[in-house]
Amino acid sequence: MGKHEVGTPKYIANKIKAKGLQKLRWYCQMCQKQCRDENGFKCHMMSESHQRQLLLFADNADKYIDEFSKEFEEGYLELLKRQFGTKRVHANRVYQDYISERHHLHMNSTQWETLTDFVKWLGREGKCVVDETEKGWYVQYIDRDPETIAMQEALLRKEKMDKDDQEKMMAFIEKQIEKGKECSKNETSTYTEFVRQNEEEKVTVNLNLVKKKQEEISKNMLIMNSLKHSDKGKDTKSNDGSGPSNEETKLNKKVKGDKRKASALDEIIKDEETKKERVNRKDYWLTDGIVVKVIAKSLGEKYHKKKGVVIKVHDKYAATVSMLDTGHKLKLDQAHLETVIPAIGRQIQVVNGAYRGSLAVLKELDEKNFCVSVEISSGPLKGRVVDKVQYEDICKIHLKDL
Repeated sequence: MGKHEVGTPKYIANKIKAKGLQKLRWYCQMCQKQCRDENGFKCHMMSESHQRQLLLFADNADKYIDEFSKEFEEGYLELLKRQFGTKRVHANRVYQDYISERHHLHMNSTQWETLTDFVKWLGREGKCVVDETEKGWYVQYIDRDPETIAMQEALLRKEKMDKDDQEKMMAFIEKQIEKGKECSKNETSTYTEFVRQNEEEKVTVNLNLVKKKQEEISKNMLIMNSLKHSDKGKDTKSNDGSGPSNEETKLNKKVKGDKRKASALDEIIKDEETKKERVNRKDYWLTDGIVVKVIAKSLGEKYHKKKGVVIKVHDKYAATVSMLDTGHKLKLDQAHLETVIPAIGRQIQVVNGAYRGSLAVLKELDEKNFCVSVEISSGPLKGRVVDKVQYEDICKIHLKDL
């Protein structure tokens, strides 16, 4: 049999049929038959085969509805797991992808009348994390696969080990700081005037050796002294060829030793800050007890640019915020919030970066570079001043939580 000519009713009907999806009201789930129009659906309802299926359905209606509901649930969750994983996604988007398949099971044959009822049921059964927003219902699949659970436990153990190593390193640095302070206190030497006991004793000097020593001392002085004293050292050397005295040599050695100790300690602290920055830098920053500002214009002028306190954090990226002026509680995503910078001298909390979770005091404010200087007020490095901290890495603390 050849193909129908283009433009004929049979040709158009075949094209519509091949298109896939048809109207849901003309679909019979019991017979799994899709009718093209109302007349075809009416003829199917009066057919003998459909009547036999209805008799089977009437004998045990709950059995068929449970089977259809189970099949719909498995198909929806399988698509959610395979395509989106454990990401938070709009429930209707998953449903649209599910019904795009031609031979899918329709929702009107299940125990749920609407998609909202189905999403709420998934939340009550603990199969998904569901939440309602302005844009509708969102779902997040809970993966209970044994391999996934084992992987998550391994990650938690690794994070705990990294945290223990970090605490050990902080304790070691604290001991080194205390030891350095004790050494600097003990190394206090006194200098006296040189007095020759026996004036008749002859002093012999090897000029070549003295000249070499003088050259080494002059090089060290040029390197260690600042630019301010370098010109003065050159004039002294040109006028008097005898070189620096013993007292100056001792003093230079002491300053050089102190600088070497200070630089080594600074390098250790700098390396540790780099490691902490790499470990503690996250893409989420919300924490309990901080003051935040609402920047979402979609909430209206009532809440836009208003401040609130974070009272509870949900899944790292969302939080329940209690507004300071009205007392209303809103569940907002961190993309709709920003940190608040207090006045200089007030206490803040570091919410991201190397010193994440530490309390500090705001010292200086650099508006041109959008950064601040803070003094750490908790932990082993208490009293340390940190410069060039970005605005988004610190936040004001609510007074009631101090």
